[in-house]
Amino acid sequence: MEARQPVEQKKYTYEDYMEWPEDFRAELIDGEIYALASPTGPHQRVKGRLFTKLDVFLEGKTCVPFDAPYDLRFVESKRAKDVVQPDIMVVCDPKKIHNECIIGAPDLIIEVLSPGTAVRDFNKKKELYERNGVKEYWLVSPPDRVIYQFKLVNDQYEDTVITQGRIESYAIEGFGFALEELFSVLSIFNQKPGGEGM
Repeated sequence: MEARQPVEQKKYTYEDYMEWPEDFRAELIDGEIYALASPTGPHQRVKGRLFTKLDVFLEGKTCVPFDAPYDLRFVESKRAKDVVQPDIMVVCDPKKIHNECIIGAPDLIIEVLSPGTAVRDFNKKKELYERNGVKEYWLVSPPDRVIYQFKLVNDQYEDTVITQGRIESYAIEGFGFALEELFSVLSIFNQKPGGEGM
């Protein structure tokens, strides 16, 4: 059967999601479609540095890092209405790791903010991760050089804003770094097209 492009008017499920064309990148949250745009250069560099740090730190340990595009589903059902592709996720339970996707709550999710996704990451995704029991959620803002850190306490997120110094993970024991180490990758982005500053 030929893959069909979805329309905006209806609620979708994972079963619908699997029928969409491979070149149509989107997420489902509460059955609603959110198209995924190409990331910016700063987004790519910050995400790459974060993933490398996690990959090196976790080598030989039980927890495993994954980066987008890789599907996350919280329940194993064709009728599921949530399918997302976090920028980075760390999974410590091997039973949640499958060839095509992660099924179940990761221990840590990191989203790197982009202009087109910031509102969704702060609102819909934060609510989705909170209600599904993701222990820790980071929102990383390259333009502001800030990390918003959310820790799950009694089924609700408590937030801390890290603007300088170090960040230490709650969910991944021993993992942390200085913000300066992360955001130093942005030094190459000093010009916009047309010669304007960043």
